[in-house]
Formats: sequence, C-alpha cells, structure tokens
Amino acid sequence: MLHYSLVTTATGQYLDFVEIGVAALVMTAKKYDIVLSEEEALEAIRPILHLSPHPDVVPALHTLQKAGFRMATLTNSSKNGVTTQTKNAGLTNFFEQLLSVEEIGIYKPHTRVYAWAADKLDATTENCMLVAAHSWDVAGAHRAGMKTAFIARPGQHLFPAFPTPDIVVPDFSKLTEKLLER
Repeated sequence: MLHYSLVTTATGQYLDFVEIGVAALVMTAKKYDIVLSEEEALEAIRPILHLSPHPDVVPALHTLQKAGFRMATLTNSSKNGVTTQTKNAGLTNFFEQLLSVEEIGIYKPHTRVYAWAADKLDATTENCMLVAAHSWDVAGAHRAGMKTAFIARPGQHLFPAFPTPDIVVPDFSKLTEKLLER
C-alpha cells in the first residue's frame, strides 16, 4: 500500500488509500495464483477499522492531554477511515483534529503533507512533533522540519540512512516520560 501510495503521489494523482489497499491485495493474490475479487479484498482489509490500541497508548495519551499537550492524528487513511478507527479504539477525545491526507491529495512522507498538517493546527513544523512507529513517516516529518519520535515496537526498525529521530523509545509510556522531562 505504501509503495503504490508513493507512486500515486509521484505521478501526480490521488487514489483513496482503501482503493490502493484493495488493488494491492488483488495484485498480490494474483502473484500467488489466488483468485480474489475486489469485494473479497475489501472484506479482508475491513478489520483494520476495529483494531484496539496497544495497552500503553490510552494511559499515555491521557497523561499527555492532562499535561496540556496538543494532539492530532495525521494519516494516509481516509477521513472516514481515521474517524472510524479512532472511534472504535476509544481514542477520539484525545485529539483536537483527525487529519487525513485525503484533504490535500498527497501521501506521506511527502514533506508538503507535514507542512499542511502544521498549518491546519495553526503551528509551524518546527513547533510540532510527529510520533510514529514507521521509519519512513519519521523521515518525512524530519525533512519537513518537525521534531520526531520513533516508537520502536517489536518488528519496527529505523532505516540507518535516515537521520536519528529526536526521541527513540519502545512504547508510549516511555515517550510520555521523555516528553514530560522536557
């Protein structure tokens, strides 16, 4: 999905992230001689809308919110997708805005996305921090001038050719500790 979202951005077009996901899944199935309809692919990716947050996330967001941190989401998912995901995960009340690249038609990690997000929050990129468990996302935010934090969940690794994020922690509870120290 990430590969083809980048292709759409690089070629000056925009397809909905779900549409990219369905097409990528159908294409991958063909590679393995599996017949998969678009409807079946859509059904296969639907559970992503109902994922629970990691156990450390809600307490950390509560602590950060109580400490006065402004928080927003910034996702390649559609506005409907991010709204549904955060609602189903019980996270909506922590964020002042649920930002989706759907509004500007350019996918992360294009630097314009991060500048747009900062502008939507009446901030500058220098006054924002992107927190992610994706090295590519952190790299895009860094190039746009944001501070960055990488959540090094199991299986997630930094790309060594990119600059090191400002904060690298194993989970949100450790992120909260680091942010409250500042």
